[in-house]
Amino acid sequence: MRKSTTLAAALLSTSMVSPAFADGHLKITDEPVEFTVHLHNKRYQYDSDWPVEQAARAATGVSLIGATFGTNTPSSAEAHNLMLASGDIPHIVGGDKIKDMVNEYGPQGAFVPLNDLIAEHAPNMKAYFEEFPEKMAAVSSFDGNLYYIPYLPDGKYGRAYWMRQDWLDKLGLDTPTNVEELHTVLTAFRNDDPNGNGLKDEVPFFARQWQELLRLVTFWDGRSSGSDTAHDFLVEDGMIAHGYAGEGYREGIKNINLWYNEGLIDAEVFTRGSTAREYLLSENLGGMTHDWFASTSGYNPKLRDKIEGFDLAVIAPPASISGVQMAEHRRIPVKPDGWAISHTNPDPVTTIKYFDFYFTPEGRRMANFGIEGTHYEVENGEAIFTKEFMDAGPVNSQLYQVGAQVQRGYPQDFKYEIQWTNPSAIKGIELYDAGDYLVEQFLGVAFNEEEQGVYDKNWSQIRTYMLEKQQVWVLGGGIEEEWDDYMATLDKMGFNDVLAAMQSAYDRQYN
Repeated sequence: MRKSTTLAAALLSTSMVSPAFADGHLKITDEPVEFTVHLHNKRYQYDSDWPVEQAARAATGVSLIGATFGTNTPSSAEAHNLMLASGDIPHIVGGDKIKDMVNEYGPQGAFVPLNDLIAEHAPNMKAYFEEFPEKMAAVSSFDGNLYYIPYLPDGKYGRAYWMRQDWLDKLGLDTPTNVEELHTVLTAFRNDDPNGNGLKDEVPFFARQWQELLRLVTFWDGRSSGSDTAHDFLVEDGMIAHGYAGEGYREGIKNINLWYNEGLIDAEVFTRGSTAREYLLSENLGGMTHDWFASTSGYNPKLRDKIEGFDLAVIAPPASISGVQMAEHRRIPVKPDGWAISHTNPDPVTTIKYFDFYFTPEGRRMANFGIEGTHYEVENGEAIFTKEFMDAGPVNSQLYQVGAQVQRGYPQDFKYEIQWTNPSAIKGIELYDAGDYLVEQFLGVAFNEEEQGVYDKNWSQIRTYMLEKQQVWVLGGGIEEEWDDYMATLDKMGFNDVLAAMQSAYDRQYN
């Protein structure tokens, strides 16, 4: 921590400071101080020139000095490892997926426990975690201490099933309500020329992230993940399990292979990549997908001038073979992203007060919306993006560029997203809300040393084996014939030991 010698330059012109900060009530220190920070994300690294950072500096008197490792790698895990290996840990450590790192090395003294600091010096944060104690439990280490302040997403719904309503209308089909009807619809999309070009070029189901193809196993009562992270563990009646070892998964993969062979699933689903949605919808080829509410809804206004009658609509999850309608993906309430105070930090009290700034109404608004008067105005007590800002390009990208919606530790405000979400997505969210399709979510565990050892020894190779077999079975079939050998191999590789370690950690953490 250093006294800042460039206060005048650092505190911005008054035109860039939000009116909410003008009276100085958010000032943390009378004399400005500096802390170094490592903050890594694949989209960005910390930038002290972000307008949000400059405004926070002006409001609090605390300056952060960028000291991010791995600025040339998109991998935050690699960047964090470079930082740890250097032995020169900045005062504040943050970014993507820091939870496991701080919960492992925090109890060893690398990071400062935050519980008492929050209780004594962070009233806004204290009130938040008292209101949502389950969120603190979800991110605490095995020793009961909190070692990082998480990024806290808002809203319940993430991805949904989207289907070409105009294709349904053209073919005289109803929206499918169960897996059998869905098969009928996708077959018609494949065979009956809904795009009207006389060619059999339609792609009935596609996914720009191939992991979303695996959601289809839920139609046969399988599971693909228990959280917003692909291939994750899940919780069933208080017990840790994994979808890729379940009978429903076996049946689901068998049928996904059948649909693939029938041409109902994109032949390039594993290779087409992130351009799949843009290309297949823009070329009037794609019929159904599973993707984000907000971004996918934007294709309706975008493509209606190009494709006559274009109508991409949210449909309720079709019922499984046993009649279950499941929305497996949801927004996780706490992320493994955020920031922590390292053992090198000379003033944890001032630092936790700075962290608390982003839990104040003013700091939270700035972290979500940017700078008042530049990016948004306040109307009836709500932050409303300016028309100029909304018209300038993708809202998320613009916010990242100014330091808003950055994965520091703060509570997100879903109202920032609603403003640029198409009405078709709002209607879809209402549909999912009315149907109550969400399932219990796995929020992760914090291992002790013994449990961590079991997990580290076994899980990586088990997961690799699962995914290798998965792709082979989707493309080539054979899961039924190989299932018993597959399960025996998982056991030999230590799968049940991993489940036992996770159950031990889960019981300690949540019960």
